[in-house]
Parts: sequence; structure tokens; C-alpha cells
Amino acid sequence: MSVPMLLDFAAPRVRTTVTGVALLIVGLSAVTLAYLQYRAVAQKRAGLELRLADAVRRSNRNPLDAARAERQNEEATGITRELGTPWTGVLADLEAASQASAGEIAVLAVEPDHDKHRILIKAEAKTLPLALAYLKRLQQSRSLRFPMLDSHEIATDDKDHPVRFAMTADWQESP
Repeated sequence: MSVPMLLDFAAPRVRTTVTGVALLIVGLSAVTLAYLQYRAVAQKRAGLELRLADAVRRSNRNPLDAARAERQNEEATGITRELGTPWTGVLADLEAASQASAGEIAVLAVEPDHDKHRILIKAEAKTLPLALAYLKRLQQSRSLRFPMLDSHEIATDDKDHPVRFAMTADWQESP
């Protein structure tokens, strides 16, 4: 018995099925979503790189700018310390003590030491008892605490021989 042989050199036709179309749509959707997500991540990365570059640029300051900022900071600190000194009260007490001596005391210099809240007063009086009376009046002042005579000398180079003296006192902040 012989079996007929069928030779078909043409490929069979592929039929499009609903399942195949559905898989094609799902695949295209997945590729599209992956592309959109890639673009969003790339944009976010570009934004972060710009922010990083800006931060690096700001952190790499010019040394001259840093030195200038340091000088300005020191000046501001000095000004703040000067403004913190209760000059109104201190000078008013010095003036009141000088007026009470009837012009016998001449204040030559007033030098503050801001770190210690201390003030150095250099003055001149006609006699040592007048200088001590001036010191006693300053001991009763409201803005100065613990005024003390540091040194005194008689000026021999002056014809009137005045007594030059130096005293220190702590200042206290006004309430």
C-alpha cells in the first residue's frame, strides 16, 4: 500500500487571534510605561545634578571672600561690644563726681576692657585728698562697682604739681 505524500512548500497562514492581539497591546503598553518612567527618572537626575553643582559652587568660596567675611564678623562683634557698654550711665557718674569736686578733678582718659567688663580711668587732681574724695564719690555711683585706686604720682614737671592717678572699676549693666 502506498501512502500519498503531500509536499506543501508554502507555509501555512498564521491566523491573528484575540490572545495574540491582547499580548501585543500589553507588551506595547509595558514598553511605553517603561520609557515614560525612564524619562521621569532622567529628568529628576538632571535636576539633582544641577542642585549638586550649585551646592559645590557655593561651598568652593573664594578665600578672599572668606577673609572679608571674617573681618566683617570681627568688626560687627566689636561694634556689638561697644554698644553693650553702658556708656550713658558710666559717663554720667563720672561727670557727676567731677562736678561735685568743683572742677578740681580733670578726667584724662577712659579706657574700657570689654572682656572683663572693666574700665580704666586716668585723671588728675590738685591734691591727693581731692583724688581720694573723687574715688569715694565713684564708689557710691550706680553704674560702677568696686572703684579702686591703682596708682598715683605727683607730676614734678608741672609748676602746680598735680596728682595724676589711675583707677579701675567694673561696670554693671543697667536693668
